[in-house]
Amino acid sequence: DDFDELVVSNNDVVLKNIAEDLRNRLPIEAMFNSEHQAIQKIHQHPLPMIHVDAFLYDDDFVDSLCEEGKMSRSYCTECGSYKTASLEFISHSFSLMELKFLYQHVLPDLTGKVVVDVGSRLGAVLFAGYLYSSASQLYGVEMNADFCQLQEMMITKYQFIDRIKVVHADICTQASLLQKADVVVMNNVFEYFLDRQEQARAWEFIACNVRKRGSLLVTVPSLRESLSKLQTDIQLSQWVEEMQLNYDVYMEKDVDREALEQIHLYKIL
Repeated sequence: DDFDELVVSNNDVVLKNIAEDLRNRLPIEAMFNSEHQAIQKIHQHPLPMIHVDAFLYDDDFVDSLCEEGKMSRSYCTECGSYKTASLEFISHSFSLMELKFLYQHVLPDLTGKVVVDVGSRLGAVLFAGYLYSSASQLYGVEMNADFCQLQEMMITKYQFIDRIKVVHADICTQASLLQKADVVVMNNVFEYFLDRQEQARAWEFIACNVRKRGSLLVTVPSLRESLSKLQTDIQLSQWVEEMQLNYDVYMEKDVDREALEQIHLYKIL
């Protein structure tokens, strides 16, 4: 048990080191200028919103950046006055706590299994899968070349090359990869990067190709929420069954239960 604990805490350290490496290579908002559509959508949001990557910046880190004046949790509703409101934060990555929850409490033993992360971005799901699971192969599919390059740098530096592969592609070109996947992970994957028509097309493609009976689909937010604003022919009840998750596995006071509750697990019928 002591040995297992040591391995787990060592893996936490490795993951934190990767986050630090990535922070040093990215602007504070962890977005590239090449992400035109996502930047535009954040700016068009009815209330001020800021992208804070949860893998790179935990709450304590955000607090220290706010103290240094490099970031703010609030915005002025009437310039020059004391009227302020909380900024809405959005992240396209899981935090360290969410990643551990995913691999240690949501997913079963992944020995010999293939995991596909749709829109792998910084690679957090891949790196955590390498460290916290026995998945035989972890594939990240990412459209943005800048993020693919970053992931490749980390894979080489941390010697993850034997089990992680990054595919620079639109997921709608990856039918055979989706068909062989045992686990597909989708975290805030299309809403900020595709228009509604493209989102509907991508979901239809995924519903057609993620068909291996008993395989698992992890989504943030729920499938119902993602599909509610789109026009698709997807019949959820004929495709998936939602699995109940225990969100109370972490008893620590500072656990963001709200974030954990955004994670949904489905079994393919």
